[in-house]
This record gives sequence, structure tokens and C-alpha cells, in this order.
Amino acid sequence: MTKADDSFSVSCPTPKNELTMVKLGHGSGGRLTDQLIDQVFLPFFDSEQLLEKEDAATVFLDKDRIAVTTDSYVVSPIIFPGGNIGSLSVHGTVNDLCMRGAKPLYLSAAFILEEGFDRESLETVVRSMQSASKESGVVLIAADTKVVNKGCADKLFITTTGVGLITQSKIPSASRAKAGDAIILSGDIGRHGMAIMAARHELEFETTIESDSAPLNMMCQNLLSIGDSLHSMRDLTRGGLASVLNEIAHSSAVGIEIDESTVPVDPKVRAACEILGLDPLYVACEGRLVAIVEAQRAEEAVSIIQASPYGDGAKIVGKIVSDHPERVVLKSVIGGRRIVDKLSGDQLPRIC
Repeated sequence: MTKADDSFSVSCPTPKNELTMVKLGHGSGGRLTDQLIDQVFLPFFDSEQLLEKEDAATVFLDKDRIAVTTDSYVVSPIIFPGGNIGSLSVHGTVNDLCMRGAKPLYLSAAFILEEGFDRESLETVVRSMQSASKESGVVLIAADTKVVNKGCADKLFITTTGVGLITQSKIPSASRAKAGDAIILSGDIGRHGMAIMAARHELEFETTIESDSAPLNMMCQNLLSIGDSLHSMRDLTRGGLASVLNEIAHSSAVGIEIDESTVPVDPKVRAACEILGLDPLYVACEGRLVAIVEAQRAEEAVSIIQASPYGDGAKIVGKIVSDHPERVVLKSVIGGRRIVDKLSGDQLPRIC
């Protein structure tokens, strides 16, 4: 070996975190989404409400406090087992308002239609949207339509804004979780994401997987009866249960521990995930929530959720801890422990 060889070394370059172009993964609800928001949008729009990164913003209008949220729906296919883009847009908007303890009241919607989209499908979507609004107790009070050239959209995109009224003094927030709190999951996970995946790619399983898309307004209103013991609520959408728990851990600067054996997964969903190599913890839901509740009121909260529409499968799946702040740790069914991080790429695109 020569003297020159002694100076040879190997190093691994640090991955680049700068965003130079938008990728599909930037809409996944995971780390890339955080990167897009933090590097591009927040430097220009840094209001107090946006910096909270909650499902809905809360503001005062004179003496009333309201919640406001906005969302876009670009799901493909637009009609899927268990729902369609119309019902999904209402459910998603209503649920975001509910997570802040608001009673949903009004919606506005913008429809981007692709040239050549057939009337029958459009009426199916609109009719479903009407039915979902009626069930959720909200009224569509403003709307807009635009038509773009064929090939410039995927049949139909819908953007909604929702407004709800907050009457309680303490508002559920991702930043209010405390060590000792119980983590309650309202039902089985992953059905929406797998229903979309199967429909999009025409996957034939033994039985059809239907989306769990549903409004959670009644469930949330019932949960508010436990008062300040209800610290946080989040619905499981992009990034699934794993992403929501990471958001709460980060916002509250706490650790989270969950037990894999207590997390409900429908056998059909579990089998489909195994075939496709997906982790149910990261697969989207559209009718499920996580509630963070003081331990002494946890069993009561579970009973309230179970007695509410769409909550019969509710159970306690974990707890908030002071150890390993901002980390989510899973106890596996075989007794091991592993860190459950936020989605780093794009596991299941365009589920909402």
C-alpha cells in the first residue's frame, strides 16, 4: 500500500432536502408534503392559523368562533366501491371541521370538469354529494364550475371549503396531547386506500373492499360531552394512522406507543396489503378518527364512539408517553418494538 492509499476514505453524501420540482409524492401527506409546505408556502403565508397545521383553522367573528377548512379532491377513479368523489368531498370537509370540535354548517364547492365527461356520471356524483350533505347536516351555499380541454384533467376535480361553529371553550388540537393520555381509534384502518387501489388497477380479490368514507360529525359532537378531557382528534386520511400519530407526537412534543395487536384491520384489507407489500398503518381511511383522551375518561369515550354512527369498532390502541418525544413506537404482535415514522415517499397516490 502506498502512502497515497493511506489518505483514501469513503463517505456517504447527505441526502438533498431542497425541493427543485414537484413530484407526485409531495401530495402523499408524508415527509415530502411537509417539505413542500415548509419550503414553498409557509415562507410566504405565515399566518398564525396556517403555522398550527391543523385540519381546520379557528377564527373569531365578533363573539362567535368558527372553524374554516378547504380541500381538493382528485381521486381516481371518481366512482369506487363505497362512494365517489362527490360523497368523499363532503365527508372529507365535514370531518376536518369536526376534528376541531366544530358543528359543520356550510360548504362551497368548485367543480373542474374535463371536456367529454358524461352527464350520467356527473349526475351520479352530484346526487351523492347532495345525499352526503343531508346526512352531515350541511348546506352548499356557493359553487363554481369550470370546463377544461380534454386531457387537462382527470374527468372531474372538486375543491371544497367548509365553515362550522365552535361553541366550547377548549378546542381539540394536535398540540394538546399529554403523557398518560389514551389513544382511541374509532374503527378498522386502510379500507379507503385499498378500495381505491383495487378499483384503479382492476385488482380482483375474492371479495370487494369498500371504502369507509363517512361523516363523523355525530361521533365528534357526542365526544365533546367529555369536555376538556378530550385533548385531540384527527381523521385518518393521506398517510393513514402512522402519519396522524406522528403529527400529534410532533405538535405536542410527546412520545406515542401503540400496540399492533389492538389496531383493527379488516381481514380483506390485511390480505390485500400483504399481496401488494403495503403496511396498513400507512393506508388511508376516510371515515376513521383518532381521539386523544385523559386516561380516566378513556373507557367512557370508547363507549361514546361505539354508540355513534360508524364507531362500533372503536378501541384503545395505545398511550401518550413522556419518553422518546416526537417518536411513535409500535409494539409488534411478536413482542418486538419498532419506530413508526412518517411516510417518506408515495405509497398510495391520489386517494382523496
